Amino acid sequence: MRIGVDLGGTKIEAVVLDGDTERFRRRVPTPSHYDDRLAAIAALVAGAEAAVGRACTVGVGTPGSVSPHSGLMQNAENLEGRPLREDLAAALGREIRMANDADCLALSEASDGAGAGHAVVFAAILGTGVGAGIVAHGRLLHRGPNATTGEWGHNPLPAPEDHERPGPACYCGRTGCTETFLNGRGLALAYREATGEDAAPEDIAPGDSPGKAAALDRYALWLARSLATVINILDPDVIVLGGGLSNVGRLYETVPPLLPRFVFSDGVTTPIVKAKHGDSSGVRGAARLWE
Repeated sequence: MRIGVDLGGTKIEAVVLDGDTERFRRRVPTPSHYDDRLAAIAALVAGAEAAVGRACTVGVGTPGSVSPHSGLMQNAENLEGRPLREDLAAALGREIRMANDADCLALSEASDGAGAGHAVVFAAILGTGVGAGIVAHGRLLHRGPNATTGEWGHNPLPAPEDHERPGPACYCGRTGCTETFLNGRGLALAYREATGEDAAPEDIAPGDSPGKAAALDRYALWLARSLATVINILDPDVIVLGGGLSNVGRLYETVPPLLPRFVFSDGVTTPIVKAKHGDSSGVRGAARLWE
């Protein structure tokens, strides 16, 4: 049996997988202090093992990644510069495996989710942040020399139009990153450009008015341009979308017809599908880090 832990900004979730079957699941709010987060994860692991009556391996999904240069967390708000892997191993008294939350999404969906049966899976998170993981022939690709595999959200938006330059400011210090157009605030930006009004992303997603539909069409064009670049470089067998904005059903109808304008091929057949396991995919993928 394998324990997966998903360390998020608002909740920490743990699951025990026995094969593909869940034997335990629990969520708790994420504490604000670092040491309290370590204690919360240790308590979840202890509770999981007590529930199933045996010791388990532990895999952890987190924002950001462990820098191969310093061994500390990078690109992770509230975890930046922390020796998280070592601290968690000490708190749990065992070796752990850790990966970016988008990598865990990809591993989960490639194993028994929407990407199962495909050789190369590109799984993207569209939510508060924009990231991705890649699984090729059953193996997670996350061992690059800079630990940045799949970080498509911090490339510039492809083929920007004049009114899209220089683009919104990104927390990484640059402007015009793909993330700033494809995250929740990006959808709100699309609505403002389409209507001149402000709205929360969750109020735009249903697309039940001309203004909302126009915003979603603008967002779909940004998404198509960004995914076309992924197809041109990686040419995955399937693209799986996770995160809150993956629940916008209109995107699966409007994005595919836009791709041929930007993909360097005489046709595009790459399927774009919604993550099967939803917001539980990351924690399931974390457990699978021990496969």
